[in-house]
Amino acid sequence: MAGYDYDLFVIGGGSGGVRGARMAAGTGAKVAIAESYRYGGTCVIRGCVPKKLLSYASHFHEDFEDAAGFGWTVPQPSFDWAKLIANKDKEIDRLEGVYEKLLKGAGVEFYHGHARLLDAHTVEVGEQRFTAKIILIATGGAPSFPMEPGWEHGISSNEAFHLEELPKRVVIYGGGFIAVEFAGIFNGLGSEVTQVYRGPQILRGFDDDIRNTLAGEIVKKGVNLVVETTIDRIEKREKDLLVHLSDGSEVECDLVMAATGRSPNVHNLGLEEVGVELARNGAIKVDEFSKTTVDNIYAVGDVTDRINLTPVAIQEAMAFVDTVYRDTPRAMDHADVPSAVFSHPPVGTVGLTELQARERHGALDIYRSTFRPLKHTLSGRDEKTMMKLIVAKDTQRVVGVHMVGLDAPEIVQGMAVAIKAGATKQVFDATVGIHPTAAEEFVTMREPIPGDQAKAAE
Repeated sequence: MAGYDYDLFVIGGGSGGVRGARMAAGTGAKVAIAESYRYGGTCVIRGCVPKKLLSYASHFHEDFEDAAGFGWTVPQPSFDWAKLIANKDKEIDRLEGVYEKLLKGAGVEFYHGHARLLDAHTVEVGEQRFTAKIILIATGGAPSFPMEPGWEHGISSNEAFHLEELPKRVVIYGGGFIAVEFAGIFNGLGSEVTQVYRGPQILRGFDDDIRNTLAGEIVKKGVNLVVETTIDRIEKREKDLLVHLSDGSEVECDLVMAATGRSPNVHNLGLEEVGVELARNGAIKVDEFSKTTVDNIYAVGDVTDRINLTPVAIQEAMAFVDTVYRDTPRAMDHADVPSAVFSHPPVGTVGLTELQARERHGALDIYRSTFRPLKHTLSGRDEKTMMKLIVAKDTQRVVGVHMVGLDAPEIVQGMAVAIKAGATKQVFDATVGIHPTAAEEFVTMREPIPGDQAKAAE
């Protein structure tokens, strides 16, 4: 480490940065990390963790209703938004403390403040300067805001976690996973929700059966879904907001939330000045080993805009440590990464969409089942589950698993192991199902859909 203050300096204290720092320190390297906001990053502080806590809360209104079908008499429930947010904040504070404790326990020196590069080996944090042999950028991403007039009156997902009160009427702009998740959260907690999306169907990039099934279900739950429409402007009135849509209609509301995408956090990092090349969207360009165009500078996670998921950032960080500090170079395998959307009902998916599979494998066998979950035979709720297997016809390998319905993320996590292992449809068929569960449907679908009927569910 001659001539350097640290072997490794990590910029960004989210899941990828913290994992990289801790694991590198575990090899004996002297490591420091800097974070400008709170340790834990987007996922822990204002992303997947608090969002799922709010999602749990929003499910209870249906649970109270469903209980009657099972013989329970439930008094009229009431909801306290302030109490939910306070409890959520307490848990996030606890998790942030856990992250800092883990760093301290690993021997990592951590700093609070914005870090930027002065040269390829020098980092400035506030008024302090440090040198490092290797630098890892893990600064994540941030919400992108629309440019149309009036958006200064709107919020992003960041602010949604800190609202002082639950809005009665909400307009959510966007059709991706963040948009559909918050539409479900606000709708479940009692808000009147309008979701506006410019495309023909929500969840662009997901399998069409997922997109169409979920759209139908969220509309049944009361979300007013408006597609092929944009927001032209937002008008601030004395007591509320008036949203002007491209079709000429107007929506009165108390809150407008933008969920129109995220951008890599690269502002004021000094990257281009030291020769780190950026993509057109601002993402840091890296090779398969997460190395940038500067030999000693690496980047992982959302700031590279590969697959923007917390577990992917963690795996990329682990591959970085193996490559740089354990003398076992390896690239993160970005194939068949499972993901979930904590919508209402939730989505789980792994592998190829039907469109991707047809482009890559040609002839396919498609297995699809839509049914009413056992729970709702007594609850009386009109909610369907959709499950789908995509099989390459020539090899009979299962190349895609998709589900909309209760416990979809929990179920598909197990399916992801089978997909990663290269399981064939015959392996699925030979697997005994657990009865009675929804998950058993994945191993009991026997007949593929006839070719002329194998189009996405309407």
